[in-house]
Amino acid sequence: MTSIALYNERIILGFEDEEAFMPQLQLPMFPAGAIHITAELVAEQRDGRVVYFLGNAPIMHHDVDDTRTFRMFTSQLIVNGTARSRDIIRAFGIPAVSVKRAVRLYREKGPGGFYARRKGRGPSVLTPEVLEKVQALLDAGMPRAEAAHELGLKPNTVGKAVRDGRLREKKLY
Repeated sequence: MTSIALYNERIILGFEDEEAFMPQLQLPMFPAGAIHITAELVAEQRDGRVVYFLGNAPIMHHDVDDTRTFRMFTSQLIVNGTARSRDIIRAFGIPAVSVKRAVRLYREKGPGGFYARRKGRGPSVLTPEVLEKVQALLDAGMPRAEAAHELGLKPNTVGKAVRDGRLREKKLY
């Protein structure tokens, strides 16, 4: 409030004396040990759960070890403008890159993106039959990259198999 507005409020309310007028504020009362994220937003750990308060009202809670919900909610706070990235980084000691990744995931896929099943590794492309074919090409003197291209594999896949000892390359002297 500007000093003019305060002066006008004093006159309207009948407070002529400076000492008698005191503007009222609602101060949030946070428990000791609460993590202050912003001036109005705090997180507190209670009985294996993390509870978030905005002012005096609890707005969210999750289990202490539920990292997916933690990332989702902190990203939501950033996207909605309730907190800034640096507030989350400072309050919880999270690397900035992790916060940026979580915010990007929230913006791209929404809250459901944090709970979607993650893709696992696919089946091995180097089956015993494919290994035999690649080994025959390598024995014939074909370079790794050409052998991989011939069978529709990535050259890196064949290179890893040679380094692991699953394939042998013909030595050129």
